[in-house]
Amino acid sequence: MHKKVYTGKGIGVAVLDTGIFPHIDFGSRIRAFCDFTKGKTGPYDDNGHGTHVSGILGGDGKASEGRYKGAAPGCELVALKVLDRFGNGSREDILKAFDWIMNFGQIYNVRIVNISVGTTSRGRNEQQKLLRGVDALWDAGFVVVAAAGNQGPGSGTVTAPGSSRKIITVGSSDMLQGKKAVSGRGPTFECVCKPDLVAPGNRIIACATGYPYSYGIKSGTSMSTPLVSGAVACLLEKDPQLSNVDVKMLLRESVDDMGLPRNQQGWGKFNCEKLMNG
Repeated sequence: MHKKVYTGKGIGVAVLDTGIFPHIDFGSRIRAFCDFTKGKTGPYDDNGHGTHVSGILGGDGKASEGRYKGAAPGCELVALKVLDRFGNGSREDILKAFDWIMNFGQIYNVRIVNISVGTTSRGRNEQQKLLRGVDALWDAGFVVVAAAGNQGPGSGTVTAPGSSRKIITVGSSDMLQGKKAVSGRGPTFECVCKPDLVAPGNRIIACATGYPYSYGIKSGTSMSTPLVSGAVACLLEKDPQLSNVDVKMLLRESVDDMGLPRNQQGWGKFNCEKLMNG
């Protein structure tokens, strides 16, 4: 008897980023595209970051004969372009994307919101609107997964909206120590321990823009985040009744302790096998 393989089939994931390039690895699974920067209608990515993040999350590896497959190769992608070709964006556009998810998310069965985006603003007021926005998404039942940011290794360097108390914040397990120790760490303004967990983020190969079959290498907590989002899509395919709080608790139980401080590693390093077999 074969063990069922979960691919996140039928689970919608909203990716707030620089857009998405129609790479062969996404097939016909780019269910919706909305451009908050220029108002263009067809999917595009003038930076490459969003395509790479989406590949880690949901690429099926077709162009590489399965070698560079994403965490949820069957999920449905909803690409919301909130960052321009330089990777910059306004808080207003991000908040508009949050509203879009509230209004249209259900149509595309969006269960997960992946935010590999963070503000470097140190001002508390600047961050409050973003935090209220992600908290509202969480309260509406979405599983919100955000990057811890690459402002480390100092304390209090988790970027917003990753600094939200409610949502799931992901740091980079292989960027916590040594020269590459850029993964953001807590505590937050509200003295909350963050990140919640860490996952690999250094030199990750995934879909690139330009050619429908090309791949590229990128590093950062942006790359760690979709790994967790994709695993959550597989988990929700396996058990669609789980709430976002259930998911967060299951993630907490599916980590390996790295022996580092809580504000550095969170609960520990993500272990997908533990999550799916728990």
